[in-house]
Amino acid sequence: MTTTWKPYEKDGELTERSDLPDSVFAFPKERKEPLTDATHVRNAIARFDQVTGVSDQERALAFANIKQAADHYGVHMSESDWEDLGGRPHSGRTAEDRRESARAAVETKRERGELSEEARKGVETKRERGEL
Repeated sequence: MTTTWKPYEKDGELTERSDLPDSVFAFPKERKEPLTDATHVRNAIARFDQVTGVSDQERALAFANIKQAADHYGVHMSESDWEDLGGRPHSGRTAEDRRESARAAVETKRERGELSEEARKGVETKRERGEL
């Protein structure tokens, strides 16, 4: 696969993410996971399976870009295929974890008196349906 990644270094100046060219991102179309140094390459590897809203083809391109940047910055990669990094995006939280977090947030807002009338009705409806 042909990569799109190119090293980008601007001597002596801090660069805002919005100023970076698309060619420094693992996912250039989405401008996700900048690969501007070894630390960013390691982060992109670690977070690869957390990127959402991309196709398998975009993941393959991102993997090729990460691999090229890793070679450039001297970062060792043991993975040989993008699926080794995870093919399905996940945040590490299960659906039950998210529901429990939502329940706790509602209770906190209720205790603080921050729950609006519309939200109260929504919570009661979800409780009646067994969703909370």
